Amino acid sequence: MRLPNACLAFLLLAAPALAQQAPAFEVRPATSDIRIDALLDEPAWAAAAVIPLPYEWFPGDNVEPPVKTDALVTYDSRNLYVAFRAWDPRPSEIRAHLMDRDSINTFVQDDHVTLMIDPFNDQRRAFQFRVNPLGVQADAIFSQIEGIEDFSWDIIWASAGRITEEGYIVEIAIPLNQIRFPQGGGVQTWGFELGRSYPRNARHRISASPRNRNETCILCQVNKVTGFQRLQAGRNLEVVPTLTTTRSDRAAFPSTELEPGDTRFDPGVSVRWGVTPATTVNATINPDFSQVEADAAQLAENERFALFFEEKRPFFLEGIDFFATPINAVFTRTVADPAWGLKATSKQGRNAMGVFVTRDERNNILIPSNQGSAFAFLDDSVTASVLRYRRDVGTGSTVGVLYAGREGDRYHNRVAGVDGFFPVTPAAEVRVQYLRSDTRYPDEFAVAFGQERGSFDGGALRLTYQHVDRNWIWFAGYQDFEPGFRADSGFVPRVDLRRADAALRRRFWGKPTDWWTNWSVSVDGLRSENHAGVVTDETMRIGSTVGGPRQSLLDVRVSRNAVRFQDRLHEGMVRASAYFEIQPGAIGKFSLFIDGGETVDFANNQPADLLLFVPSAELKLGRHINAQLRRIQQRLDVREGRLSETAINELRLVYNFNVRSFVRAIAQHQDTERDPSLFRFPVQRRTESLFSQLLFSYKLNPQTVLFLGYSDSHLGI
Repeated sequence: MRLPNACLAFLLLAAPALAQQAPAFEVRPATSDIRIDALLDEPAWAAAAVIPLPYEWFPGDNVEPPVKTDALVTYDSRNLYVAFRAWDPRPSEIRAHLMDRDSINTFVQDDHVTLMIDPFNDQRRAFQFRVNPLGVQADAIFSQIEGIEDFSWDIIWASAGRITEEGYIVEIAIPLNQIRFPQGGGVQTWGFELGRSYPRNARHRISASPRNRNETCILCQVNKVTGFQRLQAGRNLEVVPTLTTTRSDRAAFPSTELEPGDTRFDPGVSVRWGVTPATTVNATINPDFSQVEADAAQLAENERFALFFEEKRPFFLEGIDFFATPINAVFTRTVADPAWGLKATSKQGRNAMGVFVTRDERNNILIPSNQGSAFAFLDDSVTASVLRYRRDVGTGSTVGVLYAGREGDRYHNRVAGVDGFFPVTPAAEVRVQYLRSDTRYPDEFAVAFGQERGSFDGGALRLTYQHVDRNWIWFAGYQDFEPGFRADSGFVPRVDLRRADAALRRRFWGKPTDWWTNWSVSVDGLRSENHAGVVTDETMRIGSTVGGPRQSLLDVRVSRNAVRFQDRLHEGMVRASAYFEIQPGAIGKFSLFIDGGETVDFANNQPADLLLFVPSAELKLGRHINAQLRRIQQRLDVREGRLSETAINELRLVYNFNVRSFVRAIAQHQDTERDPSLFRFPVQRRTESLFSQLLFSYKLNPQTVLFLGYSDSHLGI
């Protein structure tokens, strides 16, 4: 199942802006020690640089914001200090809840302040920090080049928040040994973005610098803060021992009696060393990759291609943006059970480099084709290595190279290529990547999965052009994945593909007196062929998106599609979808997605009618309790009757004791009913599963965590 990317649509609607040059500020060393308590009563704050936040860039276009905000900035030999005074005419309406750090989908519904720093001042990469009025943290890497905001990045930093009679105060200390910055003791100038999110009837986005809706580069428009000097990263060595204790009890169907399993103790250790302010080395032996966060349930019925699950393991998340490229050639969840791993990332001047090597006890392989994909594995050890180098060129361009290899017994997959990012105007950019692969599977594996015997190769090309200005967005892309291309270290579920796609969107902006904040209409289409020149996919789609009161969003789309599956082309299929979300207040958020129309029953290669219904709700009961409920219901009908019906119900209930600890319960129930008489091969009439998990978490800091939990899975209940 794929929902409309409402977040992406919002970002496009609220593209970066600027009406005048962002002002610059000078910062001075702290004149006293600072305690992070959200009181701001130390002499150092009285002498700190004051940076006002006078611009609302969404929904207004660099207008005066509805609330006043000031930021204070200073530093010493150990930390960068930033504080916010956020005034509010109605403090009782401040939205603030306790939650786990980096729970970003919940976090952005609260009032919060934002700090984004670009220490190299190269307008390519920045560290982002967010804090709500209760001191809850979220941190991320923002990459201008890759266009990603990665909240899986974690460092150890301090924050405190306090709601007052005039609004709220936030105080932040960021250790210099946790971030990268240029070496040397001279005066440094950093890019500095200071912001505030003020969610009421609309989510007002407020900044210290103006934003230009005709310019795509965010980091090109932020404030410059100068005066940093004699900065030293100090020693930064983190040793994280782990001990995971597990016991699995099982029952053999049809018996319901659980037989106790063996208790397993799994020790390991991970090390993080900040060699210099710009270079970090990570190493791990028998890492703790215990699953403490259940993957969100996804709909797999009638899906041809492999489902994507995000990476959640700390060792791989460190510096993950260094390895991001237009083609997803590095996907670390292909590393299943590593015995050890080594990683290094570095940014020196115009040069950025990342490398990692792992030894895995099992070789997971995604086998792609034009018509579908499948997962397989070789029960042999495999060594995976990735090398990424990128060079900054000019004021905004980059060129890079990538190598991703996997070596095993009678097996290898080696991928290498080049890529580039080139801004052609302030509103337009070009991205390009070409990769070439060389692969060999063991003969018995190749025969079993219909792959070529011996070594085979293939290439992959991805080229895109995108233009984003105040009123117009247009996009054009082309990709060519040859039949023999494999990226076993990445996630490329479809090959033997030539695809061209394009999109055009017209945007309109509401006035302060209008009930709507923004509105757009769009048209997009694509055409795909295989390398024999046979058309495999065609889509033409029109859509409209409107942002309304109470932070509501409505997205409606209608499409006409053609899909070839095996030897049959299914043409003229009409499909419509609608997505609606609203945040009526501090109580939570509600959404509904409906998708219906003509599709293909891939199991039997025949026309079918689809109805997909996905309601969800997030409820905040006081400051401590968060409940998330979601239901996915899909029906597939064919001419003879109801082919299948799938229902997935998911509940996540969290009680947050404070900013460090919580207890969470998760329940996921999946139930699929089929009519075996309508299938061309034997199928189960009903498949049902139930997963539950109870977890207690205490975080001394992001790198020191205690988990205590229990989970069970039932099939055929």
